[in-house]
Amino acid sequence: MSKTLRLILGDQLNSNHSWFKTVDDSITYVMMEIRSETDYAKHHIQKVVGIFAAMQNFKNDLLSNNHKVIYIHLNDDNNLNSFDKNVKHLISKYNFTHFEYQLPDEYRVDLDLKNLCSSISISSTVVDSEHFFSTRNELGEFFNGKKTFLMESFYRAMRKKHNVLMEGDKPLTGQWNYDAENRQKLPKNHKPILPFVFCNDVSEIYNEITKTDVKTIGTIDAKNFVWPINREQSLQLLEFFVSECLSLFGSYQDAMMPNEWSIYHSRISFSMNVKMISPQEVINSAIKEWQKRPNEIEFHQLEGFVRQIIGWREYMRGIYWNKMPEYASMNYFNNQEKLPDWFWSGNTKMNCLKDAIKQSLNFAYAHHIQRLMVTGNFALLAGIHPDEVDAWYLGIYIDAFEWVEITNTRGMSQFADGGIVGTKPYVSSASYIDKMSHYCGTCFYKKALKTGEKSCPFNSLYWNFYDRNEDKLGKNPRIGMMYNVWRKMKPEDKTAILQQADYCLKNINEL
Repeated sequence: MSKTLRLILGDQLNSNHSWFKTVDDSITYVMMEIRSETDYAKHHIQKVVGIFAAMQNFKNDLLSNNHKVIYIHLNDDNNLNSFDKNVKHLISKYNFTHFEYQLPDEYRVDLDLKNLCSSISISSTVVDSEHFFSTRNELGEFFNGKKTFLMESFYRAMRKKHNVLMEGDKPLTGQWNYDAENRQKLPKNHKPILPFVFCNDVSEIYNEITKTDVKTIGTIDAKNFVWPINREQSLQLLEFFVSECLSLFGSYQDAMMPNEWSIYHSRISFSMNVKMISPQEVINSAIKEWQKRPNEIEFHQLEGFVRQIIGWREYMRGIYWNKMPEYASMNYFNNQEKLPDWFWSGNTKMNCLKDAIKQSLNFAYAHHIQRLMVTGNFALLAGIHPDEVDAWYLGIYIDAFEWVEITNTRGMSQFADGGIVGTKPYVSSASYIDKMSHYCGTCFYKKALKTGEKSCPFNSLYWNFYDRNEDKLGKNPRIGMMYNVWRKMKPEDKTAILQQADYCLKNINEL
C-alpha cells in the first residue's frame, strides 16, 4: 500500500491549497519547528513566536478536518532539527513510499529539498504553493533580453493578465499609476486611526523558545501578542484595513509620525507571506470595498494599495528567482562598514532613526518608507556592507522572508545590485525626511545645517555619498542635477561638508 508524506513549511499555511480538498488516510502531513530555520538569521522574538503560533493553529485546523498530521515541536526529543534529517527519519520509521512538498519561496530551502529528494530512495513530487499571481520564472521570461527590469511594465502586464482594475485592455480611469498623488505628509494635528491589534496569549510557545539557546532580538508581550496567528484573524485584520484605513492609505502611505507605528497601513504582509491569506483575496477585498463606497474611497487610494501587491510583491519575487544566488553577494559600491551599535537598541540622538528602530524592536514592524528612507537610507549613506543590512532586515521584521527582503534591501534600498531593481539610489538628506514626517522639529540635530555639532548627519553623509561614488553615479541621468549642485559649491564648503561626514562616520556609534 502506498503511503505519502507531505511536508508543509512554516510559510505555507494555505488552507485553500488543493492538497487539502480531500481527506486521504494514505497521506500524512508533517510540520516542523527546527533550528535550521530559527538560526539562519538572528530573528525578532515576535517573528519566531508568530510563525510557530500560526503553524500550530494550522496543524489544529488540519486535524479538525480529519487530516493525518505529524507535528514536531522545537523541544521534542526526536527532533533532528533539519528538514532532511527529520524527513529521512520519518520515511524510515513509518515506511512511507512517496514524498511531496510545495515549491519553497527561499532559494536556500529550495536547494535543501532538492538535495533531500535526490538522496532518498523513494519517489518524490513537488507542487506549486498556489499563492502568487506569477510563476517563479514569469518575470525573467517577460524581460528576456532586457538590461533593465522596469517594475511599471511588469505591473501593467500583471493587471492585464489577471484583469485587475481593467476595462478591456485599458486601465480603469485611463491611468495606470497614481503614485504622484500618494506622497502626502500627515497634517500636524492629525491623529491616525488606532491600530487594530490582537491579544493572543502565546506564552506557552515563548516559554518553549526560552528553554533553548535560540538567539533572538526585540521585545514581546507574550500574553498580548498583537499579530494575527490564524486565517480567521488575518481576515479580520484585512477587513479592518479596507473598512477603516483604505480611504486614506494612498495619500499617507509614505508619511511618518513619531509614536505612530501603523498609521493607515494594512500590516497584512505577515499573514500573506505565511499564506494564511492570498494576494488575490486581499486585492478582491479592497476592490469590493471601493466599489461599495466610491465616493468615500478615491481611486488613487485603491490603486496605490493594489500596486504594492500585484506590482511590487510579484516583481520582487520574480527578481529573486531570476537573479539568485548571485544576487545575495552583490555589492556595487563595495561598502564594507558594520551597522552602528544603536541599530540594535535605537539609542541615537537622530529622532527618525530612534523612532523607526525602537518601533521595529517593539513591534517587529516598520512601514516601507521607514525601512527605505530612514534605516535603509542611513545604512547606504554610511557605507554599511549589504550583508549586514540584509541580516538586520531579515531578522527584525515579522514579514521578512528572503525572497521579499533581499530584493527590497540589497536592491531597492542599498542599490547593491547596481540598478537591477531601482534606476537610482534611494538616498536623501534631512529635507526629504522632514517633508514626509514630523521628526525633525524636536530632534537634537538641526535639519538645515550641513556642518557643525548640531548639523543633521544625513546632510553631510548625503553629499559625501555622491562625492565618494561619482565614478559609478556621475553619468546617471536621474541624479545629474545633484552632481551639478555639488560641483557648483565653493571648494571650502565642500571640504567642510566632507570633513563633517568623516567625523560622523568615525563617531557613528555616538550619533
